[in-house]
Parts: sequence; structure tokens; C-alpha cells
Amino acid sequence: MAGKKSGGFNEKGIEGLAKDKPIVYDIEDRNGKTLYTGVAKKGRVEARLKEHLQGGPDPVRGGSKVRIQQKTSIADAEKAEARRIKKLQPPQNKRGK
Repeated sequence: MAGKKSGGFNEKGIEGLAKDKPIVYDIEDRNGKTLYTGVAKKGRVEARLKEHLQGGPDPVRGGSKVRIQQKTSIADAEKAEARRIKKLQPPQNKRGK
């Protein structure tokens, strides 16, 4: 069964997401505004997203939902991430601004 493309920004929501390919992801607030955009390698999707939860090493404040887009390679994910950061200017991204 394929994983979901979006879920709540919490442990349960993250665990249900697709994780069989590299991803680019957006963490959004409850109004749908992107707070943070990032990438995760295949096999690290769940672990990387959980790092952003409160109490994690790289928390994203105010996140309510996470939306992912699967890519065929990590290079494709990184290119998509750079485009999204440039376009959306997420307030909690430090790189790419």
C-alpha cells in the first residue's frame, strides 16, 4: 500500500506518509501557509520529519500539517526544494533565502 501524501504534523501523521522514495516536504500552519520546506532521503523520511517536532533537534514552530512530494532521486528532491524555497520563502528555512 502506498503511503499518504499529507498528514498531521505529529508522530501519528508522519508515520502514515509514503517513505519508499526521496521526498521534498512542506510543513504548513493551520491556515496552509508553508513554514518550512526540506528534503528527506529514501529510508529517512519518518526520522527526518520527526526531527522537526517539538522537542526534536530541528523543531518547526506552529506546524499543523506536512505535505510531501515523492521524487525519483535525492538530486531531484533537492532541486525541487530549492525552487520551492525561492518561490514560497518559508519563514523557518535558513538556507536558500
